[in-house]
Amino acid sequence: MESMIRDMGLAPQGIQKIDWVEKHMPVLSGIAKQFREEQPFAGLKVVVSVHLEAKTAYLAQVIHEGGGEVYATGSNPLSTQDDVCAGLASRRVTVLATHGCTLEEYHDFQCKALSVKPDVIIDDGGDMVHILHEEHPEWAVNLRGGCEETTTGIIRLRNRAKAGQLNFPMFNINDADCKHLFDNRYGTGQSVWDGVMRTTNLVVAGTTVVVAGYGWCGKGVAMRAKGLGAKVVVTEVDPVKAIEAVMDGFTVLPMAEAAKIGDWFVTVTGCDGVIRPEHMLEMKEGAILCNAGHFDVEVDVAGLRKLAKESREVRHNIEGFLLPNGRTIYLLAEGRLVNLAAGDGHPAEIMDMSFALQAECARRMAECGREMKPDLYSVPVDIDKAVATRKLTALGVSIDVLSEEQKAYLGV
Repeated sequence: MESMIRDMGLAPQGIQKIDWVEKHMPVLSGIAKQFREEQPFAGLKVVVSVHLEAKTAYLAQVIHEGGGEVYATGSNPLSTQDDVCAGLASRRVTVLATHGCTLEEYHDFQCKALSVKPDVIIDDGGDMVHILHEEHPEWAVNLRGGCEETTTGIIRLRNRAKAGQLNFPMFNINDADCKHLFDNRYGTGQSVWDGVMRTTNLVVAGTTVVVAGYGWCGKGVAMRAKGLGAKVVVTEVDPVKAIEAVMDGFTVLPMAEAAKIGDWFVTVTGCDGVIRPEHMLEMKEGAILCNAGHFDVEVDVAGLRKLAKESREVRHNIEGFLLPNGRTIYLLAEGRLVNLAAGDGHPAEIMDMSFALQAECARRMAECGREMKPDLYSVPVDIDKAVATRKLTALGVSIDVLSEEQKAYLGV
């Protein structure tokens, strides 16, 4: 199968990006060295559907270096970077993705990748798992299992497993300690504001930021907004998380009230219909909306388009909507993942841990998946701890080790 990308001439630029992140991903680079020596994916087909930017490209490259026949496709049309696709394709990975493709093209790319009947999949958001269950179960004939990257995909997998409708084993990468404690909090926290500030070129200090959702991603977004000098308001549906936000020093309000005072709105919930037309009508002139959840459903974009008298692009990745009350509000990156659709995603050092988990769990699935029952599995503790240990070593940090007496005392 040949790659389907926009322009192979962009490869040098893409290679430059991939080589840059490689230098800042020492944990994954250490795993790559092992993979080259041990060839754990020899003779296997691996399909990777994660946001196709430089760090993902390096993950795909590492699996290829481990002997895998790798097919890479995006998990969001606007997060795909065409130069990275070309660079990755030049390194013997089949790439099926273009930036800004239609939803139909996006679906076709995923189907074409899955039609190779993979042995292992790496998913982000659950679209590949959906296709393999609801549309083309025959393509899962060789599948040993896979890994899921993000909260939204885990929600879909949990529901499927609970209903007894998950046909193969999947590792829950998102809830591993080396993923959600760092990627979701520090990665999302920094990359959201990277994307927002790059896109708008506006000041955050002194403004009011409304963060919808106070999970690990929401905590990161709120923490960084506070650090930038903003007043932060949190909206929540979980009373425990709401108390946590209060004790972290933030104001907690229902969205109906927060809508009246916010200058910036960032959704990070994994749910749909978080910001609806009735909220939009309460917003200030010039309020800016964006989404940092996986799918473009948290801000009701369809409802906004129906509500608005007119809309127009006012700057790249910023669309202005004139409301019936005469006010104009703005939407970033079509309501898609703002940190990837309007930026480069999480810092390389953060994704070093997340993608190290992906690589090691993909290896574990390749080796053991046939013996595992169809279900959603936590990341094995030995893998999580090994990634943390590698990261500490890369940072030049040493920690204490329990003595045999201490282990006995703790019952370890």
